[in-house]
Amino acid sequence: MSTFDKIKEIETEMARTQKNKNTAYHLGTLKAKLAKLKRELLTPSKSGGGPGEGFDVAGTGVARVGFIGFPSVGKSTLMSKMTGTFSEVSEVEFTTLTTVPGVLQYKGAKIQILDLPGIIEGAKDGKGRGRQVIAVARTCSLIFIVLDVLKPLTHKAVIEREMEGVGIRLNKEPPNIVFRKKDKGGINMTNTVPLTSLDKDVVKSILNEYRIASADISFRCDATADDLIDVIEGNRVYIPALYVLNKIDQISIEELDLVYKIPHAVPISAHHEWNFDELLEKMWDYLNLVRIYTKPKGQLPDYTAPVVLKRDRASLTDFCNTIHKGILREFAHALVWGSSVKHNPQKVGKEHVLLDEDVVSIVKKK
Repeated sequence: MSTFDKIKEIETEMARTQKNKNTAYHLGTLKAKLAKLKRELLTPSKSGGGPGEGFDVAGTGVARVGFIGFPSVGKSTLMSKMTGTFSEVSEVEFTTLTTVPGVLQYKGAKIQILDLPGIIEGAKDGKGRGRQVIAVARTCSLIFIVLDVLKPLTHKAVIEREMEGVGIRLNKEPPNIVFRKKDKGGINMTNTVPLTSLDKDVVKSILNEYRIASADISFRCDATADDLIDVIEGNRVYIPALYVLNKIDQISIEELDLVYKIPHAVPISAHHEWNFDELLEKMWDYLNLVRIYTKPKGQLPDYTAPVVLKRDRASLTDFCNTIHKGILREFAHALVWGSSVKHNPQKVGKEHVLLDEDVVSIVKKK
């Protein structure tokens, strides 16, 4: 029996099984088996060659945004309008057959945009070129799921399911579970919050499937069996996503009001370039970037070329390393103007965390 058939069999059994306390152990085992089989399916075989012609793209800029969607929803038009990069546009499905890269300059940051080939249902099972498309998607800082507003929203659910199937978690935080394998000592499980969908038996059933007999597990959130499997697998990626609903020039105002109620959604018209401002602003927020301006001694700040950093890696050490690795060796202190300090300017050390649009002047050792 092929891996694909085994997956189908387990999915059928899970759909048949009623969810209650008595079946929790059985479902936990099935979910763990399913995760292992999916990993098998997604790991390229040794004889399978490379990742596929035209799919691997060298990274440029401070962040990478990937366009994912069904064929002919307007990804290529959106790419061309946003970046000026030509990606073949046609009414015919499957016009884009390889990854088309472009660069967008926004708020002084260079952001790489990737137009990925149209995804088809079953990509997670290796259908079409879905596996390569999703492998590139895993490297993105943000995903634009481009949808045709005239087509049913089932397309949104299909893409979400495909992403889940390959270990991409959209708009989610990693579960707060501390998991450590041991050589002996059995299963030691603790939780700081009440667990509503897990108990020790279910946890043991999942660990048995992975042949783990001894481990320390600490639950710091109300986790599910899927969360625990994600932590054990350790190959999940957590990526923010925006649902870009294209072709709003063909719907009514009332329908547009409904579209705005969808979480993480931005309605646009790529053809007419409607609502691009909101799309770019949302993109900036979801990428979680900050701009830091430099101020050479005795000169005015340079507002034309900011140093762009990730918000969670925006200490003065990160700032110095982004400019040049050698700066820290001569670093004495820095003067900072902006919202991260109480006084303007304020003398700070290299552990200081910077905020958006701070101005920094580095003072070297004498």
